[in-house]
Amino acid sequence: MTTWGLVLETTVGLGERKHTEAYVMAHVEGPRETALAELEERARAYSPEHPRSPKRRRLFRSDNGFLLVIDGAWQSHATRFSVAELMDDTDRPAPAEAVGDGSAAPKPEPQPVAPALPTVTVERDEDGVPVKPAWLGRADLA
Repeated sequence: MTTWGLVLETTVGLGERKHTEAYVMAHVEGPRETALAELEERARAYSPEHPRSPKRRRLFRSDNGFLLVIDGAWQSHATRFSVAELMDDTDRPAPAEAVGDGSAAPKPEPQPVAPALPTVTVERDEDGVPVKPAWLGRADLA
């Protein structure tokens, strides 16, 4: 089944620090039309931070989604909503394996164990502050 990402692209920041950021709002499984319908609902309900006093709001449909243009007192702000097929995701969970398919599942490789660090007891005063600083006497700091 196809997985679609609902992507929001908007301009953030002010002045010279203004830049575009993209966010994946959600994933939708199924046909593209279902993803577009969900995206349209989100685009119609979206209320951006800027402009604070909107004068006019226009929502346009394109091949891959929607473009929301909001005119403010000083300038207009645009937000693009698009639907895109998810091709790869490094954080996607591994697919579940079928039970009883007759093949033996490979055993996971053992992970190397880090050697245990020696425990060092440090003399401390009544406030819990070390009496001798950790750096005092280290030859590598000379």
